[in-house]
Amino acid sequence: MTRLDRRVLFTSGAAAALLAATGVFAGPSPKRGGRMMAALSGADRADDWTTTSGLFMQAARGAVFETLTEIAADGTLRGNIAQAWASDDGGTTWRFELAQDVMFHDGVPLRPSDIAASLRGDVVDLGAGAFQIALSDPNPNLPFQLADPQFAILPAEADRQAAGIGTGLYAVRKFDAGRQFIGSRVAVHRKDGTEGWLDEVEIVSIPSHTVRGEALRDGLVDVADVTTLDAYADPAAFQFLPSEHQTQQIAHRSVVVPASVGTSWPLDNLAMARRWWKA
Repeated sequence: MTRLDRRVLFTSGAAAALLAATGVFAGPSPKRGGRMMAALSGADRADDWTTTSGLFMQAARGAVFETLTEIAADGTLRGNIAQAWASDDGGTTWRFELAQDVMFHDGVPLRPSDIAASLRGDVVDLGAGAFQIALSDPNPNLPFQLADPQFAILPAEADRQAAGIGTGLYAVRKFDAGRQFIGSRVAVHRKDGTEGWLDEVEIVSIPSHTVRGEALRDGLVDVADVTTLDAYADPAAFQFLPSEHQTQQIAHRSVVVPASVGTSWPLDNLAMARRWWKA
C-alpha cells in the first residue's frame, strides 16, 4: 500500500463518524438535479473497472465505487464505507465497523469477502457489521492508506467487477472503455442529503490539452483537466481549481464547487461527481 501525506490530519473512528455527517459548504446550499460533463485525459481502450491509472478512470471510479475511509475536503480523515476503526496491538490487527445499509447497485449487500478481494488481504468477518484486517507487520497508517482511491471496494465476483457494480452514488449507465462514461444517480443511497447532487455525470476522453480547452471554451463540457484557458475564453466565466495559482482543472461557473476543495488527488479528491452541483 502506498504512503499518504502525513500532514493530513488523522481523526479517530468516532470523530470520523461525526464528520461524515457534515459537509464543507459556503454560499448557496447544494441542490439536486442537473447534469455535468467533464473532458479528461489519461484514458486507454484497454481500461476496465479495475484500472487505477489515468484521470479518466480515476474520476469514473470515484463516482461508482467507495473506499473504506476518505480524505475530506478540509484534509481530515473520515469514515466512508467504514464508520469506525481501532487497533489494540499497535497496528497489526485492525477492527473496522461498517456503515449501515452499504449496498451494491445490483441490490447485494456489501460482504467482508468483497473487502478481502478488493484489498487482497487477510479479512475476517466478525459479524454484526464488523470485520478485522490482520497484517504481517504493524501499520499505524492503515486507515490513511485505505482512503487512497486505488483501494476502492469492488464486488468479489469478476463478472460484477467487469460490469462496474459499486456502492457509490452513481451507477454505470454507459461505459465505452477509453472513450466515455455516463453515471446515473442511484434512487436511494445512505448519503442522500449530504452528497450526490447531480442526476447524471458524463466523462469523455479528449487526449489533447488544446482540444479539451476548446471544448470548455465553447460550452461543450463543464469541466476539463487543463491548466490554462483557451486564448478566446472569457476568464470571468470560469473557475480555476484547486486555486488560480495551482490550477489543475478549470470548471465553468455553472458548476458550483464547495468553498473547500480536496487537494490530495485531482478533481476534489476525485469526488467531483458527488460533491459538486449545478447552479
